[in-house]
Amino acid sequence: MGVKVPPSPYLTEKRIERINAARYEGQEIAGALHVVGPEDRVVEMGAGLGIVGAVTQCNARPAAMVSFEANPNMIPHIEALYALNRIKSKITLHNKVLLTEPEPPESVDFFLRNSFLGSSLTDSEARETTAVSIPTAHFEELRTSFKPTVLLMDIEGGELDFLRHANLEGIRAIVLEFHPEAYGKDGMRECKDILRKAGFSKVNEVSTRLVWTCLRGPDVPKSAPDPEEGWSRKITEVEDAIVVPPAVAGLVQPTGVLTAKGAYVNQGALWRRTRPLTEAPAMPETVPETLEGTWLWGGQLWLHFGHFLAESTPRLWGLQAYEGKIDGILFTPKRPRNADLVKRWQWKFLEELAPGLPVRVAKAPTRVERLIVPGQGFGLGKISRGTPEFRTFIAGAFGATISPSGPDKLYISRSKFEFRKGSLVGEGELETQLAAQGYEIFHPQEHDIATQIARYKAASHIIAAEGSAIHLAAMVMGPHQKLAIVVRRRSSATDYIETHLQSFAGVTALSVDALVRSWMPEGERKARHAIGEIDFPSLQNALLAGGFIEPSAQVWENFSQSGVQELLGGKFRPV
Repeated sequence: MGVKVPPSPYLTEKRIERINAARYEGQEIAGALHVVGPEDRVVEMGAGLGIVGAVTQCNARPAAMVSFEANPNMIPHIEALYALNRIKSKITLHNKVLLTEPEPPESVDFFLRNSFLGSSLTDSEARETTAVSIPTAHFEELRTSFKPTVLLMDIEGGELDFLRHANLEGIRAIVLEFHPEAYGKDGMRECKDILRKAGFSKVNEVSTRLVWTCLRGPDVPKSAPDPEEGWSRKITEVEDAIVVPPAVAGLVQPTGVLTAKGAYVNQGALWRRTRPLTEAPAMPETVPETLEGTWLWGGQLWLHFGHFLAESTPRLWGLQAYEGKIDGILFTPKRPRNADLVKRWQWKFLEELAPGLPVRVAKAPTRVERLIVPGQGFGLGKISRGTPEFRTFIAGAFGATISPSGPDKLYISRSKFEFRKGSLVGEGELETQLAAQGYEIFHPQEHDIATQIARYKAASHIIAAEGSAIHLAAMVMGPHQKLAIVVRRRSSATDYIETHLQSFAGVTALSVDALVRSWMPEGERKARHAIGEIDFPSLQNALLAGGFIEPSAQVWENFSQSGVQELLGGKFRPV
């Protein structure tokens, strides 16, 4: 973990062996690195040799850190370790006991034993101890002045009294070791009950019966990503990560990021609405691929245009946070049969955001020397507003070098898609009417990404058949532009597109639901494949009222039912 440990009387051969094997306080270290980030303010209680605090500071780099150690004999050795690792100015060390009771004494007896590991506030009849008087500090005063967000606690049985009186306001994460030998199983149960009642949830992959890592609030990666706070706005660094691609197709798949010990990194999961679409995979028996260096976790690579934009881009904001430090972007395939396929338009999209940066798709389990896992900053659901970090990244990086080019009026059409991909009945007639109003009929799939960006930047008025292309437009448009959506199906997808436009571009879309009915291909169940039959006069009136078209003596006419059937060509059912 990059921390040097100087000689001291407390480094027995067995302890040195445990430190070198990463077994010394391994669970506490794993928990601390799982929850601590660069914005955190950490209070450590029970510094011991100083290793846990030093590893946390050197790897997680919290904004501020205060450490307490009651044993006066340990202080010079902790200071030596901090000095050797050049972090003495980054951790404020106190030889005090931190108490939570309302009126704490100025000092307390602390009982030293031969092994520093057994020294505590509790005397023992079984072992010889030496009592020393140690000054105290009041946690509530520290909480209001220092404003900690994370507690690391290994205080040899003192945790029960601490938790009984502690005001945990502002604390989002706690890593602590229980000591039932000091207060029994009932005391340990009481500690856990206090944490649960305070809203903390145990993070199973870095917890055991006696060492808990727990989180609460939106930082719990088992809750849906939130655009305003929590894990969606944080970055997790995983050393020696194992990236596991899906073995089977399906909407929900076991796939994602594991630690070197096989713990699932929940922050790497893909969420849609209120549920994760990826879940913990098993640790693979073999890991045939290895990537050296520092890579950014991109998540699942969707080949569908809309899902790629909404669900394969949400972590790319990490490129800005780690500018110049990323060796490449690593995805896993959504469908195993696609292996490491990256479509040409995807290369061009990613080239706009990260020119020259390698992109890999892990088709087999892959070990990554250092994996950067940004939170899910965008997607479908509440997160469609995007986090501030994701919005800022897209606004500054995507299409930044592409100048507006194209007509003032643009219609984004779906008429050249096969019906099974979802369309509008008689869209060709709508194109004729809009062309007469001065609109260019634009089929985005026939143009490269750069041309699409240029067109969407240039148009003052855009009308679009509801679909994935609007997600791309939302990434480059501005509040001076107008966009109308011709709804082709009644779906929450339209709401997400509207939210995307408003949050990213400042554009309030005019959504026109002029649907008479929808038609579904025989044997098809997916709502996105429905064909919308619209009331043309209603659409004309709505676009006129919205300022998208000029008044005309010609009234847009509906198709007869026989005309609709002729356009559809049979094998469709009304829904």
